[in-house]
Amino acid sequence: MAGQVVVITGASGGIGRAATREFAKRGDRLALLARGELGLKAAAEEARGYGTSALPIAVDMADADAVEAAVERIEAEVGPIDVWVNVAFTSAFARFSDISPAEYRRVTEVTYLGYVYATMAVLRRMRERNRGTIVQVGSTLAYRGIPLQTAYCGAKHALQGFHESLRCELLSEHSNVRVTMVQMPAVNTPQFSWVLSRLPHKAQPVPPIYEPEVAARAVVFAAEHPRRREYWVGGTTVATLIVNAVAPGVLDRYLARTGVKAQQTPEPKPVDQPANLWEPADGPGGHDFGAHGAFDSVSHAHSPQQWVAHHYRPLAMIGGAVAAAVIAVGSYASKR
Repeated sequence: MAGQVVVITGASGGIGRAATREFAKRGDRLALLARGELGLKAAAEEARGYGTSALPIAVDMADADAVEAAVERIEAEVGPIDVWVNVAFTSAFARFSDISPAEYRRVTEVTYLGYVYATMAVLRRMRERNRGTIVQVGSTLAYRGIPLQTAYCGAKHALQGFHESLRCELLSEHSNVRVTMVQMPAVNTPQFSWVLSRLPHKAQPVPPIYEPEVAARAVVFAAEHPRRREYWVGGTTVATLIVNAVAPGVLDRYLARTGVKAQQTPEPKPVDQPANLWEPADGPGGHDFGAHGAFDSVSHAHSPQQWVAHHYRPLAMIGGAVAAAVIAVGSYASKR
């Protein structure tokens, strides 16, 4: 599947930045979308370092007209889009009562409607060709809300419903356009250093934490295998979603006791910490943040669960063969 035209939103940092490198390694022709021009420029240079092309486009994903224009430009300059990856988001670390209506609307417009606008623009073209893949980068929080992230959790829950509904429509049409969603665990991205925060201490992902390369590999695998409705990344994602399905009330009370403290380090929040809600932290006057956040020392570079999820078919075949052999041996022994 190398050599495809792949578009990544939120490509300037975090999961989007790591996914840029993974797709570049395959030799795909890339278009990279984000607001922060410094991060975009660095991401494009990294991609070109792998010998592929990369077109950076500065765009606010909450602007539907700008997104449509970006899609039109990509198709004209790079080629028909084969894979579209929605990653771009923003958030607010604060109690619900400390978020203004304008801030809440902004988080929703970027983190939910940004995905909708992008999907609208690219899906129309993919439908005409009857081919293409859209990967929605979700989160464990698309199923399970936690304190201090009401705006983000609400947006991801909305995205989950949107994804399921759209997938049903495409299936009913017998379309060859595929949509899939990747539910992420806690990831060591720069968001914890640039998202609007009204917490007294530095924000952090709830441990265990995974490096963005784990997430990026899951995105690439989903793009290569888009028939599955969604992918869960990391053992904690699997455990959380199962417990939430079985005993959500118990999880409510557990998170009420632990969720606020678990999302903060002991260090006070810097008074000069940027907030990228309205303006990018890696725009003029800022700097390139890269893919990784500040938690490398406590983050996991690999996920055994991810390896199993990506090899479940051969593992199932092996398990079936072993079970058949055990039954055969047992049957033979019982006849003696």
